[in-house]
Amino acid sequence: MPQLANIFDQAIAPHVNGGLHALSLSTIQVNVGLKCNLECGHCHVVSSPRRSEEMSWDVMQHVLRVVGEVRPDAVDITGGAPEMHPCFRDFVRALREMGTAVQVRTNLTIFAEPGFDWIPDFLYEQKVRIVASLPCYLEDNVDKQRGDGVFRQSIVALKQLNALGYGLRDDLPLHLVYNPVGVHLPPAQAKLESDYRQRLREGYGIEFTGLYTIANMPIGRWRAELKQTHQFESYMTTLQSAFNPATLDGLMCRHQIEIGWDGTLYDCDFHLAHRLPVQGLPSHVAEFDLARHRTRTVATRDYCFGCTAGAGSSCGGALT
Repeated sequence: MPQLANIFDQAIAPHVNGGLHALSLSTIQVNVGLKCNLECGHCHVVSSPRRSEEMSWDVMQHVLRVVGEVRPDAVDITGGAPEMHPCFRDFVRALREMGTAVQVRTNLTIFAEPGFDWIPDFLYEQKVRIVASLPCYLEDNVDKQRGDGVFRQSIVALKQLNALGYGLRDDLPLHLVYNPVGVHLPPAQAKLESDYRQRLREGYGIEFTGLYTIANMPIGRWRAELKQTHQFESYMTTLQSAFNPATLDGLMCRHQIEIGWDGTLYDCDFHLAHRLPVQGLPSHVAEFDLARHRTRTVATRDYCFGCTAGAGSSCGGALT
């Protein structure tokens, strides 16, 4: 029997046959660049205002070709702050003209930056689904993780979106994203969603479609902080101890592929952060092979325990 590559492979071996394989290709996630107006302490891709990496229009053309071939349920655009990309609007329009559902991951505060007040109306015009970061309903917790004043700016942005119908209409979904402030797993998603609804409705008159709970992955800035505070080993132990095999079928890496800003193909955004492209296959979007990439073997690393701990974690929230 070949030696298993890492402890995550050892954990999943009794539950999967021959390693972790993709099961479908229902979502194409596109990281259009690493520039962001924020510099959050938990950011796994280490985005900041100083980052300059961004997807070229040539690579975007390859992405559009692949989307036309795959016909995914949705294209999920992320960053950085994806709205800061100079071709963001052209890219979204091109996808929508193809009849593709588009979802954008926003930090909300970008709406308040000079020159970006067009974002809410544009998203509404294109009927873009919104996934918005709001790691807590408490101001102090949000500002601690993401910077002073972020919570208040986020509330203003959410009110703008509600005014357009987001979170109130079925065709304008608005999902919020929670991730822990401390060294622990997310609480039960349904219960926390209920708490969010009560606090945001009573305190600010805000409505939303649903809540996604996502674990902090021990990579990027979060890994550096864990190392600096001597909590890395204990956090990894927490993740490993909470391994839940019931999460394996729903892992996002088994149902999507990630296209990085330079056209490199990854199993997920976390592998992009770790610079770990798809294994054993062409790793650039220009060489995309639908049949092979749809059933590829998924690369794993020890931090993958972050997606399989407890109720599981994915870009769409809890898995069980």
